[in-house]
Amino acid sequence: MPTLATTTWDDPAVAALTAAQQVDLRARYDAVVVGGGHNGLTAAAYLARAGWSVLVLERRAALGGAAISEQVFPGVDVRLSAYSYLVSLLPDRVVSDLRLPIRLLDRPVASFTPLLRNGRPGGLLVERDEGPETAASFRALTGSDAELAGWQRFYGRLSTLAEDLAPTLTEPLPTEAELTARLRDPGIWHDLRQRPLADVVADHLTDDDVRGIALTDGLIGTSADVHAADGLAGRCFLYHLVGNGTGRWRVPVGGMGAVSGALADAARAAGATLVTRATVTGLDARPDGVTVHWTDDDGTPHAVDAGHVVSGAAPTVLDELLGAPAPARPSGSQLKVNMVLRRLPGLRSGADPHRVFGGTVHVDEAAGRLDAAYAQAAAGRLPDVIPFEVYCHSLTDPSIVGGTGLHTLTLFGLHTPAELYATDPAGTRAEAVRRVVAQLDAHLTEPLADCLALDADGRPCLQASSPLDVEAALAMPGGHIFHGDLSWPVALDPAQAGTWGVATAHPRVVAASSGGTVRGGAVSGLGGFAAAQHLLGHR
Repeated sequence: MPTLATTTWDDPAVAALTAAQQVDLRARYDAVVVGGGHNGLTAAAYLARAGWSVLVLERRAALGGAAISEQVFPGVDVRLSAYSYLVSLLPDRVVSDLRLPIRLLDRPVASFTPLLRNGRPGGLLVERDEGPETAASFRALTGSDAELAGWQRFYGRLSTLAEDLAPTLTEPLPTEAELTARLRDPGIWHDLRQRPLADVVADHLTDDDVRGIALTDGLIGTSADVHAADGLAGRCFLYHLVGNGTGRWRVPVGGMGAVSGALADAARAAGATLVTRATVTGLDARPDGVTVHWTDDDGTPHAVDAGHVVSGAAPTVLDELLGAPAPARPSGSQLKVNMVLRRLPGLRSGADPHRVFGGTVHVDEAAGRLDAAYAQAAAGRLPDVIPFEVYCHSLTDPSIVGGTGLHTLTLFGLHTPAELYATDPAGTRAEAVRRVVAQLDAHLTEPLADCLALDADGRPCLQASSPLDVEAALAMPGGHIFHGDLSWPVALDPAQAGTWGVATAHPRVVAASSGGTVRGGAVSGLGGFAAAQHLLGHR
């Protein structure tokens, strides 16, 4: 028999689900949700609250997909956000509608970039609310106030765009003309849509390091040429800047598992049935419904009928379940490294690590470095210098380390696409980790290895995941964290105007995943929200 997913969500470890209770399932549900990631749970909660009978089938033992908290290292009582790690795009409307008891905290420092110029250590500090310290940091780096003025002009325009665009994400898709009419600065939208991201950034910024800080938002989770006019980097950039009208990336108290936990609680409280260790193996779509075939953790086959299916799975996976020809597999591009530290290392620049590691620390992300890394990766080589970012979430949310005195450190590397790991997955991953640790050490007063905590077996608390590891763990094809290329959040196809952008080739099957919906991407719930609005006939 299948097992009912139950957990205590005041424990932030989503992976601590104890699915032991036997349940009797109905023969037919109004909706079966394939995948218990955050989008699937969002759709389930909305549909169940509207009175639909809902069944969620999740392959893994834990709900939440990539938005989970885990005790990664044995004997180390720290709950790490193992895959996704920050929240920006989750709309306040979803939090309010579903009464989600989550807390999202701002980081007082937006970013710090440690630098070595002329052999001298220094850095660029950007406060969350920019003040005199930010101005002084820009002046010390660039020699004048001109670069700060360009920075403020650029991000001022983006702030206006975010304020105008964010409300449309929870409305039916507008046409581009309708959206443009709502924008106070349509020029920045046009530039991001039509021009290479590198050119748009260069219109405002001249310093190579400063331009790189801006460009990285177009590359997080996406391997793209920022000089190309294909819009790939521009779309990624837009989604990183538009969240909730502010673009702020916030830390969820309790880790990402607290977000998924709250969504699961909302769905369960509304009457949805949540089943883990349930692997969906096929979908038979008919005009009057869908038969969902799945197996439990013993391999026993099951089938259930649904009026509709909501797919939280990646588009490639959905096509496989429907028996359709699979599109080209996406390719993830990130190196994710989770660490637990006994202490934070000092910085050669003299910056306070307990302050600046709370924000985004950019390492080797100058514009020229980004270009070189992309060129080497496109040529099939692991970049000599891997651009990356690091964050210490325990500085903002000490609850995740439970009074241990330890600190978390999350590293996210760019331009290491899945194909680079194909021949020697473990060896390439180990070499990538060696390179980024050496690059970070160049800015520290002591080796990072000396600061790592040890697990119960005496091993350093450092865990790395390549795109291939992400694919194996989460069934994300190619390890692509967005399930594929992001889309512009408008109806570019006239047939999509006024819809929710979730339709598939089968009227009884709707998409809810990041890459399967027009406005998916990151931990937002937008895919699940849109799928539910579509099925409920909301306009």
